[in-house]
Amino acid sequence: MCGIIGCVGRGDETLDTLVHGLAKLEYRGYDSAGVALATDTVDVCKKSGKIDDLRAALESRTLSGPVGIGHTRWSTHGPPTDENAHPHRDCRGEVAVVHNGIIENYQSLRDELASAGHEFRSDTDTEVVPHLIEDALADGANPETAVREAIARLEGSYAVAVVIAGVDAIFAARNDSPLVLGIDDGEEGTGDAPGGAYYLASDVPAFRDHTDRVVYLDDGEFARLSSRGWRVTTLDGEPVEKAVDTVDWDPEETGKSGYDHFMLKEIHEQPRALRQCLRGRVDELSGTVDLGDLGDLTPRAVQFVACGTSYHAAIYAAQLFEEAGIPAKAYLASEYASKTPPIGDALVIGVTQSGETADTLSALREARRRGARTLAVTNTVGSTAARECDHTLYIRAGPEIGVAATKTFASQLAALNLLSLSVTSVSDSRDVIAGLRELPGAVQEILDDSNAEAVAETYGDAGAYFFIGRGLHYPVALEGALKMKEITYKHAEGFAAGELKHGPLALVTENTPVFAVVTGDDEMARKTIGNVKEVEARDAPVVAVTDGQSDVERYADHVLRVPDTHRRIAAVVANVQLQLVAYHTAAQLDRSIDKPRNLAKSVTVE
Repeated sequence: MCGIIGCVGRGDETLDTLVHGLAKLEYRGYDSAGVALATDTVDVCKKSGKIDDLRAALESRTLSGPVGIGHTRWSTHGPPTDENAHPHRDCRGEVAVVHNGIIENYQSLRDELASAGHEFRSDTDTEVVPHLIEDALADGANPETAVREAIARLEGSYAVAVVIAGVDAIFAARNDSPLVLGIDDGEEGTGDAPGGAYYLASDVPAFRDHTDRVVYLDDGEFARLSSRGWRVTTLDGEPVEKAVDTVDWDPEETGKSGYDHFMLKEIHEQPRALRQCLRGRVDELSGTVDLGDLGDLTPRAVQFVACGTSYHAAIYAAQLFEEAGIPAKAYLASEYASKTPPIGDALVIGVTQSGETADTLSALREARRRGARTLAVTNTVGSTAARECDHTLYIRAGPEIGVAATKTFASQLAALNLLSLSVTSVSDSRDVIAGLRELPGAVQEILDDSNAEAVAETYGDAGAYFFIGRGLHYPVALEGALKMKEITYKHAEGFAAGELKHGPLALVTENTPVFAVVTGDDEMARKTIGNVKEVEARDAPVVAVTDGQSDVERYADHVLRVPDTHRRIAAVVANVQLQLVAYHTAAQLDRSIDKPRNLAKSVTVE
């Protein structure tokens, strides 16, 4: 949620760099935007609405300066108004602050500051920060010390960036909210390097057009960026040596490449993403999986923690481990952190696309506090989850901009298959590996031949949508429903197929299409067909997602075909058909597909 961008060393291009960076962060979700540039004064322009509204406001303003910060806000404290938009300033207008996260003690700080004569112009928790800095400056502190003293008084989660009139620097700090520095000094070292350009942001895409060299800040760290270079210390001022990493993806990967929406582009990128996930990790001849330096995990039990789409991937993975004889269960991270089950010697696996999901990080930290080994399954190199966990398995999906996860879900399922094969023993492992090797081609076949758009057109005016499946298809049903509700704003629910008759069947009408995922022709498929007959008898239209091995097509009004493959892989390919149905339904309804209302790509507050 929310986006931060800052830059120094860009000269007259500072404002354009900030606005461009904010546009690159739109996927994070926001409802207002603003910028601040510092010279001998601090000039601020901010507007509720979209970045185009900010651009329009800037046309009548003259903002310039060598140092600047920008922000896209997702409302938490106070509605989306011009006044509540970031950046926020102090009483004198000499300090500007942008902030992600939630300051838990803001009310007591605000009361204290108000009683001392400070005037507040917004409803936000953030506004206490510039006033705290103002007080420290008035007491004689130098600018950097003033910012440190203010940050030290904050409780809660924050990524904060500050500019001050007359100071050629940006000050920044983080706690439970991501910040990354961009280094463009032309050198391989760290520290002072006059003449370079330096950036900070919530996420790399904000400045990836300018540099591929990054420094990830950790909790409790403080950064200063100026035209002379960059420096990272603890909040108390102790120097911290930071590695400069190189981002291995091209900035063009964050463009639409001719597609109408990022989501559609990323659906079509799934074959490539899956190849990246599998490359160098599977040996079909030997029937083995090599995950590099994960070491000897061999868990006696596994607990998965995740949220949203990643939770559905975790449910899928838990079934794989259970089938191999290892007790496993998927937990909603937001519940796990507050009601942690007995861990024992279980391996705790956090599944998180961004590696910054606040609920998942809290669950992993609680597990580590209790002595558990932890593993992050993530897409983001250098993310907090990757740095804090004992082990990391990257899904290698590449950057995903659309809020509704698509290629990352498919890559999560593939990576979790690899993980289960590497630490468990199943009799058909060679068949699973063969299926994984064929997976990218199977997904491409669906992308080439799918009739999902016609199905979406047929049922675009439905009152609600049900998705059903059994076993490994159950999490696919959940994910299909989530995609539908996320981007169409229509009511959609996913169920274990056998549960329909225990209540949800009361909601089934002739205006409730039921998407049934049925592959193979085993007992599970036959039971699901029985559930299909139940809804057919109540005049509900049925859309079968099937490989044609069973006779489910006899009872279906429409069929979404998937290639015949291993049952573990069938879940991945079936999901692609449901992604396309959701996408085309949303497109026909003219929804904001890449940026659904009220949602954000990276949820960094609990």
